[in-house]
Amino acid sequence: MCWSVRSVLSLSAVLLVPTFAVGQSPSSGGFPQYRDPNPRRYDLTARASEIDPRAKPHPEINFVFEKDGKPADVEHAVVDTSVRPRGRLVIWLMGHNQALFERLSGYGLHAIQVHYANGWFSTLNKEPPPDDQYLGRIRLEAATGEDHSDAIDIPQPDGMTERSLQFVKWLAKEHPVGHWDEFINESGDSLRWDRVIVAGISHGSTTAARFALHQRVDRVVMLSGPRDQLERWYTLPSATPKNRFFGFTHVLDTGWIGDHYCRSWELLGLNEFGPVVNVDRVRPPFGNSRRLVTDADVKEDKNRAHSAAQPGGAAVKNAKGEFVHEAVWKYLFTHATDKVGKAVPLDADCEKDLSSRAK
Repeated sequence: MCWSVRSVLSLSAVLLVPTFAVGQSPSSGGFPQYRDPNPRRYDLTARASEIDPRAKPHPEINFVFEKDGKPADVEHAVVDTSVRPRGRLVIWLMGHNQALFERLSGYGLHAIQVHYANGWFSTLNKEPPPDDQYLGRIRLEAATGEDHSDAIDIPQPDGMTERSLQFVKWLAKEHPVGHWDEFINESGDSLRWDRVIVAGISHGSTTAARFALHQRVDRVVMLSGPRDQLERWYTLPSATPKNRFFGFTHVLDTGWIGDHYCRSWELLGLNEFGPVVNVDRVRPPFGNSRRLVTDADVKEDKNRAHSAAQPGGAAVKNAKGEFVHEAVWKYLFTHATDKVGKAVPLDADCEKDLSSRAK
């Protein structure tokens, strides 16, 4: 079943009076205020291979430290000390997005993008997979550096978890004014996952969701995803409460047209927190739903539609040249997780068994 714009609920008849403003700040959990004599946004970078000598490339899965003579393992971080901190660290699981990072820091969030062994997808993706947990196990190994899959061997220093810890430790040492140490536990051997938001787009959003089932985090933001459409790891017990999962996509994205995303969202149980909401027709806070879509004009370009869920060149702008989804991005990353929409039944038009569509 291919979803059309008409299939998306407008909520015009069921919205309640909102009790939460998009800009409302959650409790910072005792996060200290900055004492910066020159408060501003800091954009910071470092190479993973220089931060941690244990790190190594894995060319067999297209994961290298240099490409075309240029560093490929540069990691990015951002914090704005002129903005009141929310006490949350976003770990972005795809390539660096400067426009997104500027917004995250503007919300009062810290953010990092780490170079970890995620290049396996181009070599190990199989449709149909050998079983309905195959890609999920690979994702979890890439995220944790623990042995979850027989198809791949990613040691701890090259997994997202350890790369993130080592980067935050480096930031705490090199940029103390940003209070990065507040995201490291007392023993120094782990991040404080209760203060972490895992987020990504496409491949990254899928890994973010899989990791959050395994490790409790503060929030999950899934842009244009998740998309392991022939697997059922979404139904596994979740360490992260499901009301903390947020998704957003364009209705012309092939993952939406092919029922990949609606299936993933429903298998995750996000229908328990409200219907699918078209953000171009419903004002914030979008009925407190966790399932947001847009039908903004992307000139019928499906590739652009896939990238339009994030700030950047593919995102839709208005006549003034402003991004039309500013309120959506802020909602996804800052909306109070205890504010949820009314549960709705599973959608019969969203196909759950996509095996007949496999390549």
